[in-house]
Amino acid sequence: MDFIWILFAFALGLSAKVISLPPSIGYLAAGFVLNYLGYSSNDSLQMLADIGITLMLFTIGLKLNIKDLAKTEIWGGCLSHSIIWLVLALGAIKLLGVLALSYFAELSNASAFIVAFALSFSSTVCVVKLMEESGEMRTRHGKLAIGVLVIQDIIAVGFIVAATGKIPSIYALGLLAIFPLRKAIFKLINQIGHGELIPLGGFFIALGSYELFELVSIKGDLGALLAGMFLATHTKASEITKSLLSFKDLFLIGFFLSIGFSALPTLNMIIIAGVLFLLIPVKFLLFFVLFNQLKLRSRTSFLSALALSNFSEFGLIVAAISVKSGWLTNDWLVILSLSVTLSFIFTNVVYKYAHDFFTEYKTMIKKYQRPERLPEDVFIQPCSAPIVVIGMGRVGMGAYKSLDLHHSKQAWGLDADSSKVAWLQSQDFDVYKGDAEDIDFWESIDLDQIKLVLLAVPSVQDCMNITTQLKTANYQGMIAAIARFDDERIQLQEYGIDKVFNFFNEAGVGLADESMAMVEANLKATN
Repeated sequence: MDFIWILFAFALGLSAKVISLPPSIGYLAAGFVLNYLGYSSNDSLQMLADIGITLMLFTIGLKLNIKDLAKTEIWGGCLSHSIIWLVLALGAIKLLGVLALSYFAELSNASAFIVAFALSFSSTVCVVKLMEESGEMRTRHGKLAIGVLVIQDIIAVGFIVAATGKIPSIYALGLLAIFPLRKAIFKLINQIGHGELIPLGGFFIALGSYELFELVSIKGDLGALLAGMFLATHTKASEITKSLLSFKDLFLIGFFLSIGFSALPTLNMIIIAGVLFLLIPVKFLLFFVLFNQLKLRSRTSFLSALALSNFSEFGLIVAAISVKSGWLTNDWLVILSLSVTLSFIFTNVVYKYAHDFFTEYKTMIKKYQRPERLPEDVFIQPCSAPIVVIGMGRVGMGAYKSLDLHHSKQAWGLDADSSKVAWLQSQDFDVYKGDAEDIDFWESIDLDQIKLVLLAVPSVQDCMNITTQLKTANYQGMIAAIARFDDERIQLQEYGIDKVFNFFNEAGVGLADESMAMVEANLKATN
């Protein structure tokens, strides 16, 4: 990557962050600015973009449970939305053509369908980064949104295969041999350890599966996604995912820059992109209504629909293939790129206030909620122990064990990941499934019995969101949290959290205390 690309990406990424926008918006702007200044893309940038998307799909697969995709609310919501959207969007495009609006009037029926189809997808890059940054990947609405995106990605890959005339080779059937080799593959991964081989192994599997699928004439990105799903149940899946996060984000800069390099927009193109952007509220309302009809809680419907209210990078891939095949003009690729950019900005700005907005207008939003409940959305009244540990990762489990050791049966755990909760319950942990950022959860339990809420979640924004919901539910007890850095600790204390522990400092203190206790016990035994 040329230094000038890094310079502009960093400068505009930092500028975006300063004004509370995600850096990816700055990267998009950097691509257009560099294009305007006369710089052009090259094969190395496209290679970085391709690796970024491959790693992203692989890490998505690592976090997925194949059973989740079989849920009616995911595949039913996705497919019904796609069909209805195509009808509505195609009708809107043809109407604009009848009104002789520039560019729309020139579209044939087939071209109009391709534009509507390209706009039907939501952005995997945007939504995944949004959920990761807000710590909501394993929440009910996060898993719903990601599940819908995976099915959309499979549809997009199907289109790409059909459009490029790439028929899978007869040797593709040999890919099925991977299932009998599952145990051997898992044993091999166990040998990786915890060092530099972890990210290298992730690269090898992601890019290797990409190349393997390409070898048998199947889109390589689908191979990366399926490889991640294949390994999702492995004990090292989470560790591999974390080791690849920084690499994935770095390579995805190439993807965002490449959008800006596609072409320079004219004023007319910007106006047309703005007109298409006006379809975003339609996409949101359609998702919201369908999710409600599928018996999801209104909060889940609202947050998932809002996260999915954008256009997708896969839409640009569809458009690029269509341009290459002569079905669309290159101007439409630029228009769609601008629409995608506007939608990214919209989603990232608006979603920051989603939880607060729902809390304020929940009475109105819940009017559209069906009275029936899916089994997964039925809250179980937790036990009456006065201490709750939120987030049962390594820190949360450690806190729970320590509390249970010194104050037996006085603590219970809460986590949004149903599979993790099931495993912990099998290990005799008193843990329940629930989303701590959901005001409905806190209003469904007796808060008078809770004296201390311990936030063992890594995201500062998550801690603040949970604190807001607790205060809204009129919680009167104490709140404690962890922070990795001093500026985060100060921020959380100023937000109203009673006690914030520095993660690294407390780990050192804990190590010293445990070591001294061991030495003292040894001295007593010796004497």
